[in-house]
Amino acid sequence: MTAIGGPAENVLGTPLEICGCDPMTGWNRDGSCRTDADDIGRHTVCVVLTDSFLRYSKAQGNDLSTPKPAQLFPGLKPGDRWCLCAARWLEAYWDGMAPGVILEACERSSLELIELSLLQEKAVSRE
Repeated sequence: MTAIGGPAENVLGTPLEICGCDPMTGWNRDGSCRTDADDIGRHTVCVVLTDSFLRYSKAQGNDLSTPKPAQLFPGLKPGDRWCLCAARWLEAYWDGMAPGVILEACERSSLELIELSLLQEKAVSRE
């Protein structure tokens, strides 16, 4: 994993870009898919959410659509950019349900679980 406090790189080997700030994403809720030693789920894959993925995730027991005010979680909708757990993205990939990824905002440690070619296959632009 990336050293805490050290410079973060993306899966392309360049500086890690911000994934999304509306809603605020990231393990540290700073808009970045940067991880640290406390992030057991490794929230390192920047995705652009789709309705089909949100339904899939809910069916897998991870409801990302429903707001949870007590946890300061707004609930997500299609088009939102979100830092997803690397293992969850890979599971969705093998099930044919993985959302698109923004490579420049996926932390390099994602490559410890996911081959770059799989991420590249699902790459989308930031727009």
